Amino acid sequence: MRTLRLGMGQINPTVGNLGGNTQKIVQYIHNAKEMGTELLTFPELSIPGYPPEDLLLMPRFIDANLECLQEVVTASESITVLVGFVDRRDDIYNAAALIHDGTLEAVYHKIHLPNYGVFDERRYFQPGREFLVFSLRGITVGVNICEDIWYPGNPTRAQALHGGAEIIVNISASPYHAGKGHFRERMLATRAADNTTIVAFNNLVGGQDELVFDGESMILDESGSLIQRGKKFEEQLILVDLDVEAVFRRRLHDPRRREAKLEDRAERELVCRVNLPEKGESRGKRPRIPQELNEPLQPIQEIYEALVLGTRDYVRKNGFDKAVIGLSGGIDSSLVATIAVDALGAENVIGVSMPSHYTSGESRDDAESYPRIWESN
Repeated sequence: MRTLRLGMGQINPTVGNLGGNTQKIVQYIHNAKEMGTELLTFPELSIPGYPPEDLLLMPRFIDANLECLQEVVTASESITVLVGFVDRRDDIYNAAALIHDGTLEAVYHKIHLPNYGVFDERRYFQPGREFLVFSLRGITVGVNICEDIWYPGNPTRAQALHGGAEIIVNISASPYHAGKGHFRERMLATRAADNTTIVAFNNLVGGQDELVFDGESMILDESGSLIQRGKKFEEQLILVDLDVEAVFRRRLHDPRRREAKLEDRAERELVCRVNLPEKGESRGKRPRIPQELNEPLQPIQEIYEALVLGTRDYVRKNGFDKAVIGLSGGIDSSLVATIAVDALGAENVIGVSMPSHYTSGESRDDAESYPRIWESN
């Protein structure tokens, strides 16, 4: 049976903190090696952080990001790694580096650049054109980035159909909004089933300015069934042993693929294939990995945890230690204060009441009571 031990680093990088992000990535690589991981992935633009925005207009920032990539390459001996970074050619690209046994083997450039809502990627990046697939121990893997998999066609279709990809790895920075997790899972399940391929979706986690990334990375099998779901709003090294032979078995029963493979020669020519060199040593006995499928949060809990994470990361990533909350005694300020305490700790939240002669006695009493409630909890 052909299997692959896949690891996904669901990490919380900080935009602009190249050294800190790289140190975190290298530590995850070390931990993954100890668990016998063969392919380890990281989220979109995990070296510079997402979204880097106008930092991308500074050439020295781009060069420093490439120097950090080299540190990741050096740390990747005896493992295969996919990591997000900013590539520099004639222009700059939102890119994924394919690293194998300490060597940078290939680079994939994101094709579909979102430019709606909170996204502004066309302002900074040049879109890619080629559909990367690579072979690792006879297992074929396609690589794409975030928005690329939201399209029902290419690059996923060409990678699975013409490139023969049995696994599609999508490294992502997909921001949170209420209910998005369920919608995203349905979309990924459709991509997996339509292309008869395992889909591994590696998402970012953490808050960055007005955005919150919820993690909840997912792996779905070739029928669209969920194999693994990462934690919500938490960093995690997700590990799973993939049964790749099941993809081949299912494809044997799908005559539509045989007909479709005869179509669109131009599409086939855009597939870029990389064969990674075989390593001489045997995989040997590897540690067992926990079989834990994290359940989704209830809607109210999910929203509350997003608010707590967004508050915590906004304060800490901007170098603050404490927060000051105006307490009126009403529900609004009470909820804000509760979120701040859960995010930062009661010792780091200062409540301020500024009553006037129009303020009721009850409001004054309620505002004064909140600090005692936090201390008792």
